[in-house]
Amino acid sequence: MPITFVDSLANISQRDWQALNCSNSPFLSYDFFHALEESQLATAEQGWQPHHMVVSQRAESLKHASSSISPATNVDDNSDAKANVTAILPLYLKSHSWGEYVFDWSWAQAYDDHNIPYYPKLVGTIPFTPVTSPKLLGDLTLHDTFSLLSEHCQQHNIHSWHLLFCQQNQVTQSDANTAEALPDDVYLRHTVQFNWFNRDYTSFDDFLSRFNARKRKNTRKERASITQQNITIKRVNGADITAQQLEFFYLSYQLTYLKKGHQPHLSLAFFQQVLSSLADNILLVIASRDQVANENNKNNVEVENIACALFFFDDTHLYGRYWGCTEPIKNLHFELCYYQGIEFCIEHKLQCFNPGTQGEHKIQRGFEPVLTHSYHWVKNPSFQPSIKDFCQREREHMQVYLQQCQQALPFSQVASR
Repeated sequence: MPITFVDSLANISQRDWQALNCSNSPFLSYDFFHALEESQLATAEQGWQPHHMVVSQRAESLKHASSSISPATNVDDNSDAKANVTAILPLYLKSHSWGEYVFDWSWAQAYDDHNIPYYPKLVGTIPFTPVTSPKLLGDLTLHDTFSLLSEHCQQHNIHSWHLLFCQQNQVTQSDANTAEALPDDVYLRHTVQFNWFNRDYTSFDDFLSRFNARKRKNTRKERASITQQNITIKRVNGADITAQQLEFFYLSYQLTYLKKGHQPHLSLAFFQQVLSSLADNILLVIASRDQVANENNKNNVEVENIACALFFFDDTHLYGRYWGCTEPIKNLHFELCYYQGIEFCIEHKLQCFNPGTQGEHKIQRGFEPVLTHSYHWVKNPSFQPSIKDFCQREREHMQVYLQQCQQALPFSQVASR
């Protein structure tokens, strides 16, 4: 199986990528990955060195992988490899664990305590985007890929590989849903996210009709409080988003991160580029409030934007990704990030709404817990038993946590999925 690893998306043609990409998700599009690299977010300097795996039919058309990890091997533009690409796995050599959302900081600390390097590691994910999706584009299953990645790491100075937020049906050709179906040295990790599912609702009130009386009253009260605070909400489709609106969004997005004490992962240049290439998949929700500009002129009213939430969507899913506000407003986060998204899904008959990772407060607003699946391998045999045990205990904990979250849902009678 001829394989090479490339250090730039420029070494993979958009035609080949899209021919192998069977997903409608905007995050799997060539344009999304290209925007990350072009805006200098997914680069070696940022700790995200592209190291994409390319599988081709013809051995004579490929160069062998470099013996060093940086730079990675490039595909020769004059070879036949580009015309015969059969699979692509987006990968990154990481020198840290930021922007992944399947946390392994404790693993890195354990390595450091024993004076053993944990980085670089090889990570298969959509950078800064904890969304379940196909990881491998093409005919191979991820199970077929496990040994290829392990061999590549063994031959190079790479200490582990991690495939994050995978679809279960990409593990093997059969229905393998348990850790027992994995190779002994590959470990499954679960996290819990909260998704909203469309049960053929005709309106937001139809959705609320499934809530118990107390939770239904609370949700209506939260929504009513926005109007009572003289706040107006509007949705803007990607093609209609102005430069001024995008700049305000980025300001509010930055403030969210700065309040937590660090810089945001993504840049304005990234959002400008992705808006240009994926406008049909972007929704911006803006909250504003009327203000009297001059106390002596009560008729002179200006609109002040106070918060934004940016979403991506495709034919079946809505993804809530980024939010920010210029001042704290009670219940505004719930309205912009959750209730507006639910209404959008109902109106456009979308099946699922992923509002982002973590957040138990989503449960009482009708977001149901779901397990995510990530796969991990470490080179150092001394750490394999302890990491395997950690993953097993974590999976057991996540199963219990999942059940606890299901019991806390607001529905008077939970429908089966």
